[in-house]
Amino acid sequence: MGEDHGDPVTTLLAGARSARSDPDTAEAAVKEAVAAAPDSFEARLAAYRFYFYNHRLAEARPHAAEIVVRMARRLNVATDWRLVAPEDAAFSGLDEAPSLYLQALLAWGYAGVRLGRTEEGCSALQKVAELDPRDRFGARRLLAVIAAGREAEDA
Repeated sequence: MGEDHGDPVTTLLAGARSARSDPDTAEAAVKEAVAAAPDSFEARLAAYRFYFYNHRLAEARPHAAEIVVRMARRLNVATDWRLVAPEDAAFSGLDEAPSLYLQALLAWGYAGVRLGRTEEGCSALQKVAELDPRDRFGARRLLAVIAAGREAEDA
């Protein structure tokens, strides 16, 4: 998952990194990388992160879903996150693949909640909480905030 500076996608994404203070230029670089190599893991990861961290959740969500599937394949677990169990991979460890799987699933679920797909999003967040018993990625905290918001609406 490291960088290959001879790779055209890496070259395109360098434009996104160098333009962090210029979101339009960064987005153009990310879009160009995805268009040039739609199957590139690095391009999809950059797109997920760009859109998610710029609070453009509807655009981040499909890229996060793609990262979940790709990480599932790397981890040799079910590509349907609903079927993944804690013992299927070293989710409590610090390895990059399980961590990225959990981060992308959390982002996908969070985006779903924020976009009004609350039940689906909460299910994903609950799965992250199940797979991440130490709550390193904050899924339990997010679920508590969502539950508190629901209780306030019902009051």
